[in-house]
Amino acid sequence: MATKKTSTFYLTERLTLVAGSTPVTATIDLGAYVDVADRQAIAIEEVDFIVQGLSAGSPLNGEVTTDATVFTQVSDLNRGGTIQFADDRALVASAQLLLDDSANIVSHSSDMFPDVFGARDGVRLVVNDQLYLTSEVAGTVGSNRALNVTVRIKAHVAGLTAKDWMAIAIQSTAADN
Repeated sequence: MATKKTSTFYLTERLTLVAGSTPVTATIDLGAYVDVADRQAIAIEEVDFIVQGLSAGSPLNGEVTTDATVFTQVSDLNRGGTIQFADDRALVASAQLLLDDSANIVSHSSDMFPDVFGARDGVRLVVNDQLYLTSEVAGTVGSNRALNVTVRIKAHVAGLTAKDWMAIAIQSTAADN
């Protein structure tokens, strides 16, 4: 059973997409929060994906020259900068944004928001020292244009029992295969 050791806080990172079919990656360092000796983990409560244009107020359809889909994922293992299927155990959260350039329609869906994989406390516990973010646009980004994807992670530090820590560590190692 996890016990909450801190109040809720936010971790954020922005990925800037300037070309189609070119994945952009980033990491969020969790080393200050995850502690093996004290059996501390990060408990992810929620993940938000915010997509904006070249500037914070740019309309999204002005950033692409064709219909486009923006894929974004957060995982607790490095998957080499590729978008993964939803059955990947390392996947923490995933979203996609559909841009219909000709009809000016924007549609957003998160296929896991947040993904708790059956956790009792309604959180996703992470014991790895990094979170890996990947975003990619399938479509054409306009010349001198960009799509900015900000990932906001609502989390807290949790203390775990020895059994819970070991179970999560084993599951994380198994997901690496």
